[in-house]
Amino acid sequence: MTKSNEFSQLDAPLEVSTSPALRFEVFARCSTTKARASKMHLPHYTAHTPMFMPVGTMGSIKGITTKQLEALDCHVILGNTYHLGSRPGPELLEKAGGLHKFMAWNRSLLTDSGGFQMVSLLRLANITEEGVEFENPHDGKKMMLTPEMSIGLQNAIGADIMMQLDDVVSSLTVGPRVEEAMQRSVRWLDRSIKAHKRPTEQNLFPIVQGGLDERLRTISAQELVKRDSPGYAIGGLSGGEAKGSFWRMVSLSTDILPTNKPRYCMGVGYAEDLVVCSALGVDMYDCVFPTRTARFGNALVRTGSLSLRQGKYKDDFTPIDKDCDCSTCTNYTRAYLHNSVAKETTGCHLVTIHNIAFQMRLMCDIRRAIICNRFPAFIRDFMKTRFGTTAPFWIVDSLKSVNVDLTVPDETGYSVTPIEDDFQKEPNW
Repeated sequence: MTKSNEFSQLDAPLEVSTSPALRFEVFARCSTTKARASKMHLPHYTAHTPMFMPVGTMGSIKGITTKQLEALDCHVILGNTYHLGSRPGPELLEKAGGLHKFMAWNRSLLTDSGGFQMVSLLRLANITEEGVEFENPHDGKKMMLTPEMSIGLQNAIGADIMMQLDDVVSSLTVGPRVEEAMQRSVRWLDRSIKAHKRPTEQNLFPIVQGGLDERLRTISAQELVKRDSPGYAIGGLSGGEAKGSFWRMVSLSTDILPTNKPRYCMGVGYAEDLVVCSALGVDMYDCVFPTRTARFGNALVRTGSLSLRQGKYKDDFTPIDKDCDCSTCTNYTRAYLHNSVAKETTGCHLVTIHNIAFQMRLMCDIRRAIICNRFPAFIRDFMKTRFGTTAPFWIVDSLKSVNVDLTVPDETGYSVTPIEDDFQKEPNW
């Protein structure tokens, strides 16, 4: 893939924020939506936003080398603090000089706090003001993860961006537990800031919480802004909640968070979500979906995805996507991939390359559309290809909130009819 250079014709940024280990420059704003295109200067690389970050749980993406990731023009990849803290462990990473050197990655890294894994993957014993007590899956012993421990692990890992440990609750949780978790997360943020030993080399992002409660989300975002962090994350979503609630919480958060700081919506990776959330003012995303679905033989395209295991592809000698210049689409056919994804890992690795390339190209197209001030037209073209003449209500409503009304015909006569489904697998013509 060609390295993105969409900012080459722009001179001075419109807005800037400078922190010891991060400089964020907003170069273009959409005149209709809340979207913006920016450069985020980090210790190891200058990332272009809006951007998608592939997830490398253990410091690697299955079947993909760091050189291949560079060739795909990935600017930042995400590592998992819990898993990296267990293996290879902080002592070895410190001896290696940090995760960048250990995995031979010269660009930027972001690490999560490990808190989500405590809740979602492990048998929880207890959450207290001290931290998260859990059962170690390797030996069954009770362990405690505190904000200080999480930051210590992330300081050893050496990522450009670290996340605070937050009190994670399901997005479907209601009642007093949601407010308790939100308020505790703010207190844990203050402990994380105090424990951070490398503020001139690593950035600590706090996480907006509050479930689906507008009042709690507002309080959380306002409290975090008081800390004047290098950037901010929007967490506690993409957990099975209705998409109508999801987008409203994202938009509420971006309305409060500073306009001159990066905004990171955690756990978002579906193509339509990336387009919508960029219109709502988000700059950064991560999700396991593109790489995980590739391991099941599913290739991402603008109309949705192709299940290459299906028999209809056994004698299809076209590439996954004729407009994609990744090494998979340049060299392999759907027929070859159909034959290999079901029988060996090579096919899954090739689809992984394509899916990452798809995400990178989509984000580059979004940035270019914002810079050229044609993002609303891009949104319409994307939705027309992705959905056809019907689209989920939540997409129509979210875009209408930022002045893009898909129900009103454009100059070509294209418009959509809203439907109740949160997800629509194939375009409906």
